[in-house]
Amino acid sequence: MKNILVYCGASVGFDEIYKNTAIAAGKLLVEKNKTLVYGAGSVGIMGIIADAVLENGGEVIGVIPSFMEKFEVQHKGLTQIHVVDTMHQRKQLMAEISDAVVALPGGWGTLDELFEILTWKQLGLHQMPVGLLNVNGFYDPLIEMIHKMVKEGFLKQTNLDMLMIDDNLESLLNRMEQAEYPDFPVGKWVNKA
Repeated sequence: MKNILVYCGASVGFDEIYKNTAIAAGKLLVEKNKTLVYGAGSVGIMGIIADAVLENGGEVIGVIPSFMEKFEVQHKGLTQIHVVDTMHQRKQLMAEISDAVVALPGGWGTLDELFEILTWKQLGLHQMPVGLLNVNGFYDPLIEMIHKMVKEGFLKQTNLDMLMIDDNLESLLNRMEQAEYPDFPVGKWVNKA
């Protein structure tokens, strides 16, 4: 588990805890000899975690679609940068070069990426561990909704179990490194009854 794909906000949020968490996350990734893979942004939590990794001597791989370059949000100091044509290619390449995924607080994009990578896992397209860092209870309402999806029969418990949730990044990464996932054959997610 070397390359950690981090989904997170292009905004900082209103509470300092989100900024501080991103800084601490960057330092921890370096301490654990992990490479950050992310969307190549210089703004928000994205920029903060990348800066923290770089300032502590770590490596950062960014993937950005070419149309976003004109908005001048691309981080200019990354170890590696991949420019792709579309958002879909961005998400695919980030997943291909990563060994694990963690979502920090964020908005639409973060949720889009998180649910897509979980869907890919459910379909058997990858076996990476996927974690949700629930900083400051940020994801409590989402976690409640996910449990309701299981309760109402729209999500199987085995699929919910694919998502590791923790409020401490070090604990989450340790759990993800120790996780063993059985093969999840394509087609098993369909209830044919």
